[in-house]
Amino acid sequence: MTIYDISEKAGVSIATVSRVLNGSRNVSDKTREKVLDIIDRYGYTPNAFARGLGLNTMRTMGIMCADSSDPYLAKAVYYIEQKLRANSYDSLLCCTGYAPEAKAASMNLLITKKVDGIILAGSNFVHDKECENKYIADAAAQIPVMLLNADLDIPNVYSVLSDDFSSMYEATVQVFQSGVKDILYFYNSNSYSGKRKLAGFLAAMKEQTASEASAMAQFYHGSHEDVHAMVDYLKNLRDKGLAFHGVIASDDTLALAAVKYAREMNCRIPDDFSVLGYNNSVLALCCEPELTSIDNKLETLCQHLVTTLLGLLEGREMPKKTVFSGEIIRRGTTR
Repeated sequence: MTIYDISEKAGVSIATVSRVLNGSRNVSDKTREKVLDIIDRYGYTPNAFARGLGLNTMRTMGIMCADSSDPYLAKAVYYIEQKLRANSYDSLLCCTGYAPEAKAASMNLLITKKVDGIILAGSNFVHDKECENKYIADAAAQIPVMLLNADLDIPNVYSVLSDDFSSMYEATVQVFQSGVKDILYFYNSNSYSGKRKLAGFLAAMKEQTASEASAMAQFYHGSHEDVHAMVDYLKNLRDKGLAFHGVIASDDTLALAAVKYAREMNCRIPDDFSVLGYNNSVLALCCEPELTSIDNKLETLCQHLVTTLLGLLEGREMPKKTVFSGEIIRRGTTR
């Protein structure tokens, strides 16, 4: 029996069950009696650590990150940990890799450590098949689970994300309308976020050209740290006859490679060749001209995520899903 089972049988939210267990006055007598009756009937007893209920809490959160060498994920973990520390919470970090069994093992490890909640940093933890998300549902039956930049309709799972579809759609339209008609979309992830970005690009190109643009979306399979290999990949596309005078990339590293490619091809940026990146990372300032990039408000996402999680642990009703809009930061690589 879990807190989720109690809420389901009583017909109230998990937060309401939490308030009852905490002795909060913000619950009607009728609701309190109904919840307590279910608890008595099924013999439910919160464990010694009272996971997420504010009773003898360990004040420790679990954070899962697929790859801490990824600049975006590393920055996300930093923002999350700083916000947790400011609220007197410690963190346990698991760098899981991308294998499903490793993700599930890390989730189970954090559960055994009696953490108060678990934060999944990045959208690689959510899969298309329901069975592949069972490890998240199992954890959420015990403690709150937060998703950063992903969404999953499971009880006690909460999402804070950037509107990647709209951001990429708007950026593509702007680049196209600036006069660049043959735009290459350069990406390296099929995660939840990656699919939303790709969909935004394809939708914008279809609207602008009245035709499919899937051939202009090219997936890079190599290391996210090997910029020279990315440049070679673009050269190979050119050699195969794929013409493009602009690149929109799913992250700033790929965009940086596109800038290097354009320079090696003796293209003037942005007159002859336009480049737009994603994440507005420090890499956007590391090339000449500086990179136009989409700011997906990572710091805001992380701070709101922690605020939501802390609110849940205090027994408050919090939004299941919060979406923030991105912003195109214009610099020197677009017209």
